[in-house]
Amino acid sequence: MRRRTPPPPSPLPQRDGIDPVRVRLPPTGPWSTVREHLAERLSGAGADVVDGMFDAGLFVGADGRAVPADAPYEPGLFVWFHRDRPAEVPVPFPLEIMYRDEHIVVVDKPHFLATTPRGGHVTETALARLRRELGIPALGAAHRLDRLTAGLVLFTVRPEERGAYQGLFRDRRVHKEYEAVAPYEPALALPRTVRSRILKVRGVLAAQEIEGEPNAVSRVELIAHRPGPDGELGRYRLVPGTGQTHQLRVHMTSLGVPILGDPLYPEVTAAVPAGDFRRPLQLLARELGFTDPVTGREHRFRSGRSLDAWTAYGDWAGRQ
Repeated sequence: MRRRTPPPPSPLPQRDGIDPVRVRLPPTGPWSTVREHLAERLSGAGADVVDGMFDAGLFVGADGRAVPADAPYEPGLFVWFHRDRPAEVPVPFPLEIMYRDEHIVVVDKPHFLATTPRGGHVTETALARLRRELGIPALGAAHRLDRLTAGLVLFTVRPEERGAYQGLFRDRRVHKEYEAVAPYEPALALPRTVRSRILKVRGVLAAQEIEGEPNAVSRVELIAHRPGPDGELGRYRLVPGTGQTHQLRVHMTSLGVPILGDPLYPEVTAAVPAGDFRRPLQLLARELGFTDPVTGREHRFRSGRSLDAWTAYGDWAGRQ
């Protein structure tokens, strides 16, 4: 089997912890110049913006030199550039470092902070923030938590070791426990293991359960329950056996106890304005445990965060 040649190193440095965009020209196509291809590929930005970037020398090749707009189209050519980014509202919550050595960094992520750049969240992400604060440009995420979920996330220091740590999650060799606050339903028999088939369509906000062979398994346990201002509350321990998108949120909804603060389940609600940090999703990645594939050390971490709807429901419900 033929090995794919790795791309050359980026000739551009990071900006605010964000890597430059890398584009590889397709092997075939109707374009006669590099500019024609990029104008089509970056059509969302507009041809005028692309032309302005060429005029400013912002598209560069592997040698770091600016690529002229009339450069002949060359299949397989790599081009780098920095994308203009709109201003982002800072997430005003701390990112706690739980552990750091020469191989990994484990952090306790707050609600509302994305793990890695995606969509409109780029510089205000855990990855970009850590790269800036720790001075580790090569830092990468071994897995990802939803932006609205708080808790433990594992990052890798050395790119050549990232695959080994990502393999822990792929092969389900990581112990993960979550906590959630949701309504208490006395008729719901717990603990129980929920199995279903979950489908997440790209571009559709919410995942759905469909008929078919289960691909999502979650263990749900009740830790405690107590009266609340709007009905009885339950505090739950959730142990995922698989890693489907929004799995725990979908399974809690299917049990009739959707997690408090969830904007997608059981119904998709209107998007909140940027900077609205009220009523965070009451889901926390509480524990993370694994055998380090590089050092052989046994690691077990526990988040120090609490879920406000359980500890201070009035503050959570009325937060401004």
